[in-house]
Amino acid sequence: MIKQTELCYIGLGANLTEPVAQLQRAVAALAQLPACQLLHVSRFYSSKPMGPQDQPDYVNAVAALNTELSAQQLLQALQQIELEQGRQRKAERWGPRTLDLDILLFGQQQIDTPNLTVPHYGMTKREFVLYPLAEIAPNLVLPDGTALSQWLSAVPLNGLQPLQLAAQGTLCEGAPSDN
Repeated sequence: MIKQTELCYIGLGANLTEPVAQLQRAVAALAQLPACQLLHVSRFYSSKPMGPQDQPDYVNAVAALNTELSAQQLLQALQQIELEQGRQRKAERWGPRTLDLDILLFGQQQIDTPNLTVPHYGMTKREFVLYPLAEIAPNLVLPDGTALSQWLSAVPLNGLQPLQLAAQGTLCEGAPSDN
């Protein structure tokens, strides 16, 4: 029996405990997930925090992967990666984090459960999601039929800038070269 795969986009963010290293370890962990194939990773970007401004700037990226996992299984796997990297879930919304991994899109599915909303509820308003996503999937059309480029044109950079790091913006081995 052939398993169905879904093309998923994962938002990565960190602003505590060496955020660049946190994202690098998260990308390595994504590449090791069972029943998943990491396809693309955007460059890493520096962004201003969304919430309280008395916290360090964030480092953000977006990864694309194919998965045979269900959305709930993928969510559990991402939360396990967060825990392994020291994430502590606190009640403070938009507070500092060692690592945050969010399912942005799960194929063309629309999911609304108590613990998962896909497309991610805030992705169309967040420069630190849209610009890295556009880097790896410039022709993407969201499940509601809206082109990513439409959302991108409505969201300013707000200080977002790519970090100058070696070995960024990777097309992973075996990944299709066309989005």
